[in-house]
Amino acid sequence: MSGLEFIFVHGLSGWGSYDKAYRRLPYWGTWGGDLMTWLRDQGFACYAASVSPTGSAWDRACELYAQLAGKRTDYGKAHSRRCRHDRYGRDFTGCPLIPDWGEAIRLVLLGHSFGGATIRLFSELMAHGDPEEQRTADAQTDSLSPLFAGGMAERIHSLVTLASPMNGTTAYDLFADPAFDQDAVRVPLWSKALARMLSTRTRSQQDGRDKSDYAGFDMHLDHADELNRRIATLPHVYYFSVPCSFTEKQKDGTFRPKRGMEPLFVTRSYQTGAYTGRTAGGITVGPAWRENDGLVNTISAMAPTGAPSKPLDRGCLVPGVWNVFPIVDCDHMWPQGGLMRRHDVRAFYLDLLSMIS
Repeated sequence: MSGLEFIFVHGLSGWGSYDKAYRRLPYWGTWGGDLMTWLRDQGFACYAASVSPTGSAWDRACELYAQLAGKRTDYGKAHSRRCRHDRYGRDFTGCPLIPDWGEAIRLVLLGHSFGGATIRLFSELMAHGDPEEQRTADAQTDSLSPLFAGGMAERIHSLVTLASPMNGTTAYDLFADPAFDQDAVRVPLWSKALARMLSTRTRSQQDGRDKSDYAGFDMHLDHADELNRRIATLPHVYYFSVPCSFTEKQKDGTFRPKRGMEPLFVTRSYQTGAYTGRTAGGITVGPAWRENDGLVNTISAMAPTGAPSKPLDRGCLVPGVWNVFPIVDCDHMWPQGGLMRRHDVRAFYLDLLSMIS
């Protein structure tokens, strides 16, 4: 329809079209059916990437590039040495995510939750590469991945973040703050067991690699700030963010989840809605961080700190600026179609992709 390729990148603990789980229950659309198939029927070239469920933004960006380019995953000589894991991963030679990869390609990257960090770092590497990998590569063996060389910024048309913790999420930081007693926050008893289930599902399986090479590390506010400092806002790219909120402000200034929130997130939403404090790196978490969608602070899903942003104006879509959608009155799983609650998101994505096209 538009000559654009729409690449959807899942969040933490998610799955994509290369995973068997996607055939049983598509991440995009869930109980409402595969959103990729439906959008392709409407004329849009849509694909669901598969990246590491708990891996760092770096590892996931490398995996995304390998799928798009039809290459073996290369995590980089310097990175793999520093983080203590194999340099090479899954080989997508002969089975690329999209039919063609070349200078004429134009990508629209959509990331749900931590998928937002993935596509943002991917765009940075595509544009500017990585100086450390460039210094470390052995020129004689031509071992530098094209991703780390950069120079491919023109292939990025748009980025869309969906309920993404662009500045981190206090759902992780509140556990690291000794001044905050999360157990003192009153929550429904039934939700505590589900909260433990969520923690188990999203906990990284420690395999000997450096602790910084996991999504859970990147989602702390201090580390998200470090990531933001290295990611440039590209002047020709159209940026869109879709923040969500499913909490209500109380008389005491705290926020509580609305009735109907995904049960998995209820406890975490109560805790996030009560938390204020200060990170180890000195970031002050004030009351503005309490509003949330169950897992991500609404303020964090609007735009990266320091990046130019403005409210979405469909009559004036500006590149190089984050065009922020009005806050969606739904929880964190709404952008993918819900998990235990069903949401029909087809009309939203049809409108979104049509606007970008």
